[in-house]
Amino acid sequence: MIVGEWLSDRAPAPPQLTARITGVVGEHLDMPADDATGVLLDGAERLLEDLVARPSAGRESALDLLTVDALVTYAFEAASARPESLAPRAIEAMRRLSSLATA
Repeated sequence: MIVGEWLSDRAPAPPQLTARITGVVGEHLDMPADDATGVLLDGAERLLEDLVARPSAGRESALDLLTVDALVTYAFEAASARPESLAPRAIEAMRRLSSLATA
């Protein structure tokens, strides 16, 4: 199974959100589903970095904020397949995402 198939097996999201997630993950949709946690967190980090770099984050940023949230949620859903990895992944995700606030 690949990341794109793994995402398709989740409960359906609204079409605009699904399209944005697919756009952010892009070429990584063909990676093995075992890599989903990293792929999705990487996408969330890239998009959040773009969001915090914007001069303002008004209503036009709502879809991107929802996409970051969905990517992180999906990443941890994927990580739950290996419960022993949850704590280290959570620490890594908090470190990576929070570092963007100081950038």
